[in-house]
This record gives sequence, C-alpha cells and structure tokens, in this order.
Amino acid sequence: MTRPAAETGGALHRRPPGAVSGVLFDIDDTLVDLAYAMTTALRDVSEHLLPRLDQSGWEKFGRIFTHETTHYYDRYLAGELTFNEQRLLRGRAALGHFGVELGEGEESRHWLSSYSRLQPSYVRAFEDVAPLLDALDSAGVPYGAVSNNVHDYQRVKLDSAGLERIGILVGTDTVGVPKPDPAIYLEGVRLLGSSADTTLYVGDNRLLDAEGSTAAGLLGVWLNRGGEPEPDFQGHEIGSLLELLGWLALPE
Repeated sequence: MTRPAAETGGALHRRPPGAVSGVLFDIDDTLVDLAYAMTTALRDVSEHLLPRLDQSGWEKFGRIFTHETTHYYDRYLAGELTFNEQRLLRGRAALGHFGVELGEGEESRHWLSSYSRLQPSYVRAFEDVAPLLDALDSAGVPYGAVSNNVHDYQRVKLDSAGLERIGILVGTDTVGVPKPDPAIYLEGVRLLGSSADTTLYVGDNRLLDAEGSTAAGLLGVWLNRGGEPEPDFQGHEIGSLLELLGWLALPE
C-alpha cells in the first residue's frame, strides 16, 4: 500500500538519500506473518477451553496474546522470565479474560507444549518478501535479519517460512543485547560488510526498528502495513516491502 504524500506528511520522508549498501530486516511481522501463526495456533490449543467463543471473541483473544501482554515479553528480554514463562503468562492472561483459569502442572505443560509444537507449522512469509529478495539478489545488494529473539529460534522460523536464503541473522544472544541497543544493529552491518549510514533497517515496530536503528546510525524504515496513523513520525515509512523496489531503483 502506497499512501499519497498528502496523507503521510510529505514525500521527503519516503526515500532515504544516496546509494544503499545493504538491507537489514526485522523478522516477526516484517518478513513472516507471526500474528497469523500465533492466533491460529492459539485457537487450535484453546478451543476446547472456550467451546462457545465466537469469531469476535477469538479476535480479542488473539489481540490480548499478541499485543496487550507484550510487557511479559519485555520481561523476558530483561532476563526476568524464561521464554516459556512469558508465553504461558500471556496465554493465562488471554484465557483469564474469558473466565478460564489455566491450572498449574500438567494442564499448563500440555497447553504450552501443544502451542509450541503447532505455531511453527503456521509460520509463512508475507507475499511481498520473495519479490524484494529476488530484486536484491539480482542487484547484488547484501541483506540479512536482526531480531529481538534468540538466533536459533529465529533461524528455524525463517527456514520454516521458506527464507533459507537469508543467511545473515543476528539474535539477542549474538551480541547479548536486544533492540534498541545500537550494538545489535551494528553487528548486522558488520556481518553484511556494509556501512551503517548506507544500510537500511526495515521493521514493523516504529520505536525499536525505525527509530532504534536510526539512533544507531542506520537508515531506519518503518514498515507500517496497517496504515497506523502516526502524524508526529518524521522518519522513513512504507506500507509494503515492494515500495523499496522504487526506492532502490530495483527491477520490478
């Protein structure tokens, strides 16, 4: 989706200046549709607990887990919770909203293990990813991914989504810090062999991806797939990865 300049605050923020020596991507909800994978798996493992929940209820269930309980994920990044602990707390919060208490012990272990097993099977790349990577390959522009999760977990996710060609991957355990610490973006730049000030960093989180990478010296780009209004945002913004084809003068 390309929005007219009149609706987005002017075309000056649509295209970064100069040549681009490399591109780094966030992964979740940038390259892969994690929200779909999460909400589909959540319904599979929770439907027996909420047999009469209607579609709007399931949509609310998904929003609680994916968007309204991210403070638990922040605690995981801070080292206060394990990955499975934050995932279970988010599940309990979503179920609790509808009056269902996920008990301790075997019930919780079964819910968590079932979700962990099913979620990767629903991971898929967005349709605009392959055409952009094809164009970057043709143009000889190196690319990779920098993620706020551990390397091996995200490697499996990329491979499950058919994105094995993204060979460069930096996780939180690679340098020991999460976004928006500059070190994690700059490690991606180092591995690309590019220059920070001519490397794009593209992601769906305005603060961690666009603004965090910009503060680290990269050309941060906010991928705003849903057209979320942010009138005060003064950075580079796109609605689809395909918009980068025009930015970089890549073949469509």
